[in-house]
Amino acid sequence: MTLDQLRIFVAVAEHGHMTKAAELLGISQSAASAAIRALESQHGVRLFNRVGRNIELAQTGHRFLPEAKAVLERAAAAHNVLEHVSQTVTGSLSISASQTIASYWLPRRLASFHEAYPAVRLSVTIGNTRQVETNVLDGRADFGLVEGRTESDILRRATVDEDRMMLVVAHSHPEIPTTPAGNLDIRASRWIIREGGSGTREALEDFARSEGVPPAELQIFLVLPSNEAVRQAVEAGAGAAIISELVVARSLAEGSLRSVPVDLPKRGFAMITHRDRQASLAQMALKAHLSGKADASSTGKG
Repeated sequence: MTLDQLRIFVAVAEHGHMTKAAELLGISQSAASAAIRALESQHGVRLFNRVGRNIELAQTGHRFLPEAKAVLERAAAAHNVLEHVSQTVTGSLSISASQTIASYWLPRRLASFHEAYPAVRLSVTIGNTRQVETNVLDGRADFGLVEGRTESDILRRATVDEDRMMLVVAHSHPEIPTTPAGNLDIRASRWIIREGGSGTREALEDFARSEGVPPAELQIFLVLPSNEAVRQAVEAGAGAAIISELVVARSLAEGSLRSVPVDLPKRGFAMITHRDRQASLAQMALKAHLSGKADASSTGKG
């Protein structure tokens, strides 16, 4: 039994799909299948049931999963000890980030981090705030980066930047009417929103409540799974949206969108980590880098 076999087993068990697990681990599907077959053959057990094209954990696999995870966590802890002794920043880091951060804020920062620490391998998965929180809690990600609120009290949260939210409509969109009190009549507008659990949707719901309007009373015209889809729908004249300035800056400059003046609070981009997991040198280096606290003289050579 090897650590690589355990990593592959856990990945397949968590994702319920051999090909997807192989892609996330950066190996071929045939290599993942061979590792699982070898593990089963070595111990004379069946860890998965093959149901058509799908696989699911067998009873033995269910019993083995927490033990496999525990071994991998202990191996990671042992690696951290040696890393701290040698003071060499190496290893791999898994990051789970919400869409706005992953698409617009993170790439340049990871590129500069890689220049400083070339021995650290980085991988990024994208989801909404709720999915990112779950990935960090379950140990599938070392770090989470979110713009929405998190719920778990076993997560550490640190703000790394701020984001400006904007109310935008198509350039040809009619003016949003106002109430007798002079506020925007947001009940009269059609809204394009993100899915539940996203920080972008949360910003609209918070704005509605600040205006005394229950979110359920808004005219929701479209619910879309990505910022790009929201932006394109708004440009097409389908309705209004509250969205990050990072997403719409180019469209505003080109004139396909225009902003509606409204006082929206800034929101924080936050890093979340698990309170009970010891951070490696690589994790501490990335945290300092993203927080803007990295030592300019730092290198990945220890």
